Amino acid sequence: MAKIHELDLTLPIATLLRDGTAQAHESAETSQGAGWLTRGELDKAEYARFLIMLWNVYDTLERGLEQHASHPVLSPTYNPTLLARAPALLADIAHLLAVPPAAVQASEPFTALAAAPPPGLAEYTARLRELAAGPSPAPLLAHAYVRYLGDLSGGQFIRRRVAQAYGLQDDGGAGVAFYEFGKLGGGGTAGMGDMKKIKEWYRDGMNAGVGDDQDLKVTILAEANKAFELNQGLFASLKAPTNPPSSSPPPPHHTGTSLGDPTTPASPSFPEEDKRRVEVLAPSSTEDDSLVSVANVVAFILALCAAHFALVLGGFTGERGWERYESSVEWVVHRLGL
Repeated sequence: MAKIHELDLTLPIATLLRDGTAQAHESAETSQGAGWLTRGELDKAEYARFLIMLWNVYDTLERGLEQHASHPVLSPTYNPTLLARAPALLADIAHLLAVPPAAVQASEPFTALAAAPPPGLAEYTARLRELAAGPSPAPLLAHAYVRYLGDLSGGQFIRRRVAQAYGLQDDGGAGVAFYEFGKLGGGGTAGMGDMKKIKEWYRDGMNAGVGDDQDLKVTILAEANKAFELNQGLFASLKAPTNPPSSSPPPPHHTGTSLGDPTTPASPSFPEEDKRRVEVLAPSSTEDDSLVSVANVVAFILALCAAHFALVLGGFTGERGWERYESSVEWVVHRLGL
């Protein structure tokens, strides 16, 4: 977390959270458990167990938000119809375990986790209950920010990886409902542009709820960094794959950490050599060649960015990675005049 004296506390809380959680976000990107998850390497039963842990987190968080729905800091972003994840998680878990939704919470994996929750999960849910029962529930906003803004950042990509890894491609969306959102205002399933609108609405709501209270900004920023730390505790609770890949592609940039196999470039912008590679792919003077070049550019950019924001896909480490991806794509579109 950035030192308090280095922060401009006159900035809106959404900006402070984006900048002030950068270090925590980078740390979360190197989590070994997150790598197993986003590469689709977890055993199917362990993936279901992870979703059960997530359900416990979201159920606790969303009960707290409901309890304090009229609180002036929380009310501008309170929209369970749009954001609530607990019901979708229950549906996904029931599908993965092949049990009726009404019986899923009585299933053996659910009851076993409840009887002996891993320390990371117990600490996470205890913190959320403590905030909900405390003198001010405002710090719950930090946890909602980390979870929901992450869920909205690249969920469709992790959805494809999970569907492929666990044979859910032909299940009509069953098993991956957690990664889907409705449109702001209703009217169908949200796409990338719709999710961006939801994130903008959420940031505006946070800014309105927190206002110019600098002490509150400091409190919420500290809690957001705590939320990243607690999230890493969930990943640390994951069991290693029983059949890990025999080899993994080398990371494009090593961050120097010993946690897992980091694959995240250090810089949020393109290195100069990569910009030159994009320029080589610029459209030629013929229409057909131009179309091929544009396709090559898009493929190149997606490949370049995938390593950077892979651990953000699915909403487990906040929004920063997805914003970098969007910025990269916007840079290419502007560069090519598309």
